[in-house]
Amino acid sequence: MTGKNRAADIYWEQAGAAGMDWWIWIVAALALLGIEIAAGNTFYVIFFAFGALLVGILQAVGIAGPLWLQMVLFAVSSAAALVVFRRPLFDRIREGTAQRTVDDVTQEIATAVEAIEPNAGGKAKLRGVPWDARNVGDRSIAAGCKCAVEKVDGLTLWIRAQ
Repeated sequence: MTGKNRAADIYWEQAGAAGMDWWIWIVAALALLGIEIAAGNTFYVIFFAFGALLVGILQAVGIAGPLWLQMVLFAVSSAAALVVFRRPLFDRIREGTAQRTVDDVTQEIATAVEAIEPNAGGKAKLRGVPWDARNVGDRSIAAGCKCAVEKVDGLTLWIRAQ
């Protein structure tokens, strides 16, 4: 056996008994954090970075134990952080984003293509596209009349004369 192989063998024999060096866990935590950022903040990998950081700190203090215990600590702390913190963190980050979807057409103005009696169906145009429409108002809608869209039910607009 060469000197290099023997040195590696000795290191891994000692690592099995004493665990990995603390700085390896910190490097792993930084690498996992980099993967999280590159993945577009999916909020999965960051909790494994947390687990690696926690084990690195415990190993630096000298209380992480042997390698098998470090692996268990890493797995349990990562999974626990994922289960407990992912949803609140994800909701907190995303709460500032707009809640309106592209297909939300309520509060827009449609034009009746044909006369539509109250509580009856007909056709209306919205954004230049013909839709099935239901007059939910108490008065008739004449052809060409502007209507407020109150609700969308499947492919039917619920409209009311303005």
